[in-house]
Amino acid sequence: MTQQDRQGRTALVVVAHHRSDSLTAHTARRAATRLEAAGYRVDLLDLHAEGFDPRMNVADQPDWGDREKRYSDEVHAHMRRILDAEVVVAVFPVYWQSVPAILKGWIDRVWNYGFAYGRSRPRLASKRILWLGLAGATSDDPVVAGMRTVLETSLSEGIAYYCGFSHSTVGLLTDAEERPQRIDAEGNLLIGEAVAGAERAAQYAAFDARAREFVEKFLTEELVAV
Repeated sequence: MTQQDRQGRTALVVVAHHRSDSLTAHTARRAATRLEAAGYRVDLLDLHAEGFDPRMNVADQPDWGDREKRYSDEVHAHMRRILDAEVVVAVFPVYWQSVPAILKGWIDRVWNYGFAYGRSRPRLASKRILWLGLAGATSDDPVVAGMRTVLETSLSEGIAYYCGFSHSTVGLLTDAEERPQRIDAEGNLLIGEAVAGAERAAQYAAFDARAREFVEKFLTEELVAV
């Protein structure tokens, strides 16, 4: 798919962080910029800024006997944004080897029965998703391999595949904290000294480059899939 082919297509970029000045929000904006450069119209969904409530409620509780249940107006508005998008990019900090509560709640309430699953012909079948998770662990921390496996299993297999997405990629971005964190052989959390100045600038640049690589690879995989 060329840039011209993407003109008029939509990429939904979902941000799951409470601060607009966070590295997560920065990474989401950079991803959005790259998607726009590739020809997409970007719909930026900042879950916190838009006041999304991740808590399940009666109106949005699945009715296993009625897959045509009419959910709340808020949820239907989010469903429409997903349907309007050809690709979804979710950007989030990794909490306890998983996604933050607000992103999990968005999936719980919006990716609901009768919409995202529960049909022989999935409504999301032609869509592709990139999960960009920011982790404080350093790249050489032994915990990273397990973290990547957990995320790929829960997000790609447990959610995206179950909901019929044609492609799902998990990009784990380590070294997201200014104070390096790692677990030693005895299971102790070791927190190093904060980096600053030129060293911090270089760390940011390297982080941005890795995030861009995931987005570029995702776009390249799109070309192969087409």
